[in-house]
Amino acid sequence: QVQLVESGGGLVQPGGSLRLSCLFSGGTFRHYTVGWFRQAPGKEREFVGAVRRSGANTYHYADSVKGRFTISRDNAKNTVYLQMNRLNPEDTALYYCAADSQSILSSVRLETGYKYWGQGTQVTVSS
Repeated sequence: QVQLVESGGGLVQPGGSLRLSCLFSGGTFRHYTVGWFRQAPGKEREFVGAVRRSGANTYHYADSVKGRFTISRDNAKNTVYLQMNRLNPEDTALYYCAADSQSILSSVRLETGYKYWGQGTQVTVSS
């Protein structure tokens, strides 16, 4: 069974940086597309970014984070990273990683495109 564990969240000041990690287990990591989503209090969960499985290796970002956030994957460590720079209070949310063995381009931005989800890691941007 695929399992995902996020880490790296915390409290950071506006303008600061954090790097989240998503550790994957229970499958052949390189065969999975991994996405990041976030949910702020009182709001619906939204897409942040994704990296498609090896072979496709394309990266996708929400407009709200493009140019500030960067996704990378290390297949040797079964880990996907979300580097977040120039954070602002609107980035405060519970961040989730998700994975799926499908790699349908039209689905990478959708929650329904992912079968497996982690428990989330909290990111709080505040002075």
